[in-house]
Amino acid sequence: MNEQSPVRTETAREFRPTPKAPTRRRSRAGTWIILILLLAGAGAAGYKFYLAPRFFPAPKTEGTTDGAPARGKGARGRSGDMPQAVGIATVSTGEIPVVLSGLGTVTPLATVTIQSQISGYLMEIGFREGQTVKKGDFLAQIDPRIYEAQLAQYQGQLARDQALLQNSKLDLARFQRLSLQDSISKQNVDTQGALVKQNEGTVAIDQAQVDQQKLNIAYTRIVSPVDGRVGLRQIDQGNYVTAASTNIVVVTQLHPISVVFTLPEDDVARVMRRLRSGAKLGVTAYDRGDANVLATGTLDTVDNQIDTTTGTVKLRALFENKDESLFPNQFVNAKLIVDTVRDTPIVPTAAILRGTPGAYVYLLDGDDKVVVRPITPGEADGSRTAVTKGLAVGDRVVVDGTDRLRDGAKVRVTEGGKGQAPPPGEAAAAGQAAPATDAAATTSTPAAGTPPENPSQKRERRRERPAAQ
Repeated sequence: MNEQSPVRTETAREFRPTPKAPTRRRSRAGTWIILILLLAGAGAAGYKFYLAPRFFPAPKTEGTTDGAPARGKGARGRSGDMPQAVGIATVSTGEIPVVLSGLGTVTPLATVTIQSQISGYLMEIGFREGQTVKKGDFLAQIDPRIYEAQLAQYQGQLARDQALLQNSKLDLARFQRLSLQDSISKQNVDTQGALVKQNEGTVAIDQAQVDQQKLNIAYTRIVSPVDGRVGLRQIDQGNYVTAASTNIVVVTQLHPISVVFTLPEDDVARVMRRLRSGAKLGVTAYDRGDANVLATGTLDTVDNQIDTTTGTVKLRALFENKDESLFPNQFVNAKLIVDTVRDTPIVPTAAILRGTPGAYVYLLDGDDKVVVRPITPGEADGSRTAVTKGLAVGDRVVVDGTDRLRDGAKVRVTEGGKGQAPPPGEAAAAGQAAPATDAAATTSTPAAGTPPENPSQKRERRRERPAAQ
């Protein structure tokens, strides 16, 4: 059949897939409609649950069926009226030392570097490293043989010159007798007298040389010049020692020992006034952490000038140091007791607060109420502080639970929360911590005055909680 036949052409046109195009258009339009409806529903839900409760809150009614806000408000009201658990202490009278603190260094009264005064070979070591020695104890021996030989030589010269001196003296005596008989000239007598003086000078020189060699021989035996403790050996036996340049060992005096510390120049007048009155001021040395007492001693002297670069003055305190708790060049915290305040009201330091009115305490008014009482604190001794104005002996102050109090608040004293100001060196025994049950009740109840949450905010918080976890 011919390809251009009209029958073939019509048949081909009859089987073309023309109906499929409208079907695709209808399916795409339906998809867009579904998406638009989903977005509209999501927007409406978001407006209803997020935007509307925040910008248009629902009015609160007394007869609401949701009891959670009403219960929360009632719980907060009861918590605000509940008395706060506190610990108290009673103001007592006592003594508080006036203490001045300064940084100090343990300084030995004597530190001697042992060196030889003569040169020679080190023949013997007479000490053990770390040994405690007394003044005059043997430490080292230098070879003395060369000095002994020189001593014998000088002793021989001395004997010879002494003989010449003796002979010249005899001749002078003869010349003097002959001069009396006019048998010799005056010049010969004078010449012989000069010879005698010359020989006397020679004998004196020989004697000095002999004494020098004896001293050198004594220097060959090295002894400790002070009581103390020897350190590490700095030269070994058999080495050649050079005079005044070779170190053998260091001897440090430990009993007694001193601490040199500094104080501000403003405290100098107070210290000097006490020293001029004849008082012996005590000094306590603490470790680097200022927690443990190392030793106790007395103030020895004050330096004669103030350091202009730091504005401080140096003081020296002496310690017996029998147990050797202080070590040379050790860093310590020195506390100087200048005076003692007696018969003054004392409160625990934890009871004193500072704010807009200055220093104040919460004073127990009756049995269930506290008031703010401004005070003037005085000297402090760690856990105790003297009060010069504002309190009297017998007053009761709050020492624990002050962070949640206000003026006129109702309180209740916990069991074991009653006490007095602690003695020196001890912490306050009253009211160190509030009971755990009271603290839990306080933290679990919302603070008074907080607005209640509406139901939509609660639902929002419930939805956000799983996401946060």
